[in-house]
Amino acid sequence: MAPSTSSAVTLNINGEKHTLSVDHRTTLLDALRERLDLTGTKKGCDQGQCGACTVLIDGRRAVSCLQLAVAAEGRVITTIEGVADGDRLHPVQQAFLDLDGFQCGYCTPGQICSALGVLEEHAAGWPSAATTDVRPEAGVPELTAEEIRERMSGNLCRCGAYVSIVQAVEKAARAEEGAA
Repeated sequence: MAPSTSSAVTLNINGEKHTLSVDHRTTLLDALRERLDLTGTKKGCDQGQCGACTVLIDGRRAVSCLQLAVAAEGRVITTIEGVADGDRLHPVQQAFLDLDGFQCGYCTPGQICSALGVLEEHAAGWPSAATTDVRPEAGVPELTAEEIRERMSGNLCRCGAYVSIVQAVEKAARAEEGAA
């Protein structure tokens, strides 16, 4: 008897559990879009290079086109559909809206999920390639435009809204600092 090429998985997405049978080769992106109708996450390059499919897995950024759905079982997945609090936009979403951090909007869900990850990573004190002093005693680096550009560099915007995206992340960071 040949081994099965599919499994039943339960995915915890945006606080809701979804059980479905998936082929072992099904990506998380395809499960989200084609099986669960969560189409906010976009398919761009399908090679992990553009960031359009970025979601949060256990609070960390992940390109869902390279993540197998079966490997996401038991993890907490947040897509763009789970970022807002009901009708109240998350401060990152509001900043993107206020500062026109989008043009065509195709990359925006991935940009926003990535920005959420960036803010968490920064708050945790993680350095980036742009961080000048990476010694632990240096503390959390200032979240400059250069830091934001470096940290967001895995997300492409074909329309070129980068200036507004950086400004939106800066504004959201200030809003989070004020809320803390």
